[in-house]
Amino acid sequence: MFNQHIKNLFLSINDRRGKVISFLLSLIAGIIISIGIATYLTANVASATTYKTSWIGNTFGGGDKWVQNQIEAMYVAPNGTVYTNSGWDEAGREAGIYKDGDVIGSSVETHGWSRSGGKAVTGNSKYIYLAMIQGSMGNIKADYPPEKTTWYCVRRYDLSGKPAAFSKGRGYDRSMLIVSTKGEVTGLATSGNELYVSDSADNKIRVYNSETLDEIRNFSFSNPGQISVDRQGNLWIIQPKKNSNPAKILHYSRQGKQLPEQIADVVEPKAIAIDNQNRLLVAENDSRQQVLIYNIKKKPVLTGTFGSKGGIYQGTAGEISDLKFYGITGVGTDAAGNIYINSNGFNYSGTDLRKFSPTGKLQWQLLGLHFVDNADTDPASDGVEVFTKQEQFVMNYNKPAGQQATYKAYTINPFKYPQDPRLHTAPTSAFFRRIKGKPFMFLTDIFASFIEIYRFNPNSDGKIAIPAGMFWGTPEKDGKPVAVSWLPNIPKEGEWIWGDRNGNGAFDKGEYDSLPKDYPYLGGLWVDSKGDVWKTLRTLDGIGIRHYPLQGLDKNGNPIYTSSSLQKQNTPSIFTDIRRIEYFPETDTMYLSGFTKDHPAVGDDATNAGSEIARFDNWSKGNGTPRWRTVIPYDTTGKREVSTAAMSVAGDYVFAVTVKTAEVYVYNTATGAEVQKLKPGAEVKGESGWIDIPYGIRAFRRSNGQYLVFVEEDAKGKVIVYNLPK
Repeated sequence: MFNQHIKNLFLSINDRRGKVISFLLSLIAGIIISIGIATYLTANVASATTYKTSWIGNTFGGGDKWVQNQIEAMYVAPNGTVYTNSGWDEAGREAGIYKDGDVIGSSVETHGWSRSGGKAVTGNSKYIYLAMIQGSMGNIKADYPPEKTTWYCVRRYDLSGKPAAFSKGRGYDRSMLIVSTKGEVTGLATSGNELYVSDSADNKIRVYNSETLDEIRNFSFSNPGQISVDRQGNLWIIQPKKNSNPAKILHYSRQGKQLPEQIADVVEPKAIAIDNQNRLLVAENDSRQQVLIYNIKKKPVLTGTFGSKGGIYQGTAGEISDLKFYGITGVGTDAAGNIYINSNGFNYSGTDLRKFSPTGKLQWQLLGLHFVDNADTDPASDGVEVFTKQEQFVMNYNKPAGQQATYKAYTINPFKYPQDPRLHTAPTSAFFRRIKGKPFMFLTDIFASFIEIYRFNPNSDGKIAIPAGMFWGTPEKDGKPVAVSWLPNIPKEGEWIWGDRNGNGAFDKGEYDSLPKDYPYLGGLWVDSKGDVWKTLRTLDGIGIRHYPLQGLDKNGNPIYTSSSLQKQNTPSIFTDIRRIEYFPETDTMYLSGFTKDHPAVGDDATNAGSEIARFDNWSKGNGTPRWRTVIPYDTTGKREVSTAAMSVAGDYVFAVTVKTAEVYVYNTATGAEVQKLKPGAEVKGESGWIDIPYGIRAFRRSNGQYLVFVEEDAKGKVIVYNLPK
């Protein structure tokens, strides 16, 4: 699946947001879009009535209703319509349109054909202007950039989201204004018949006629960011911090003359807007996590703030409440004085868009929290408390589908723990465990190349997950080791284990335990109920299982793992290429998946779960003979139409989910026989995106015998939850 391979690159450890990768993604997505979104989504309405489909992480369940997975910029029209922009949304809503707590639509055709969204958006009474990127498409007749050239554009739309061409417009539909071929558009604003554009590459503010889009003039401005226009027609422009230069907000006339007023008491201003009282609102994204309100009648004076000081870290750190913000990327107001604020979290966590009345009362909230993510439950909560890589939810399974989850907490604190690996890597899958009664979260990524370990201390950190440990494998990219530039003091070669020995959540010198370089191609990772870590390698030497027994908890409550305790175990002889692993110490039962001699792989098929699952009893006694083995979906044509991506064992069942069809196959743990198949139900419009991650399914049996099955669903920004009766 070429799209899967490209997405793996997009989520690479070092450059998740790399521009080249984004263009490749857009190119592939364009091919998909050209033959219809139906080929991307699995549309299978569930026929069985013995289970229910629900979801977490998105306000809406699917179809034409979903909240995009990021908002990097937004413009609020006088009537309260919110227009947004972002670099990527899996199902093509880079530029969403929202009003009254509902999805109105999108500014269309920002996705695919080497196109993507951008970092700015604005509008007037007639048009919306969207920063976007258009890459090359090779030798085709339509108007696209030449090879190795990228257009950084402003694209014009009508207010409904349809492209609005103009006489000198470029692109296949003549709706694009090419601003640069060197760097992105980082700010947009309109006033009267003029459009103001921040050209980051040339360090200029360019001014265009908003109807003809002819350039009228330009003026120099170092490192320009977002723009807002006050009632006098003058510009307020963010100058983001760069190197040792602190951030400022500067004041210019519309003709380009710098005015004496400026705002210098800001640290990380991300967005600005003028309200109906001609005050300047500044989204301050430093530790304050507030909107700062300035009277700009004369010299700017800070007259107030909106939101709790400290944002989500005020009071019980991490706990969601109406006026606690986190990672602010957008602020705007409408003609009535209502305030709109978007939080993205940190390292592109997801969308949390809120509207407030002029008095500060929450009117509505829209969520689009998950991208390449899956969930697990705290076993001590009996399935009520559910965790994803960054969020915590509290569930009420008696409520209707889509209303069962309450968004409880955001678990990253970048100000207290700036080396939290979630800020620097792209984890995708959570394992939640109780070790000696204490809660721990383990995360791995799309390559199963690391395990990140987190502990919780409500007394000191509220709901925040505290970095506690990490396993770093021997990942390779293009045959070379992957660098870890964000970490100091790491061993120069081989694998390592980090343990937070002093309890400060930082990767300090002397806290690493080195291991020799191992086989770099991993099949899977697992953390069992005792806290032992397991790893499978796709090695051909017959010794493909690694076991790291937990050595206890240190004085700070961090789990202890050592290189000296590593155990290497044989791969059962039935497997030629071992992939997934789940071990249950209570019964000494091992479940393994992979490719076998009887059902070999077609090509490398690196991210696939394999062609068979097998159960082994009395594993610790050296038993390599399976109790049973069962063939799982695998497409031998190489197209991977029904190939298996992931598996999860809970109670009496093994659950396995397929890549493109996103169907869940249910097998009996006693016999290996298939007993049921789950498909996305009508509650989610019978659709799901592809399963991209090796742990795209996670199952849990509740004390009442019910089963919860969590399945990754990237396309519409959520996690699907199947509820099976006992």
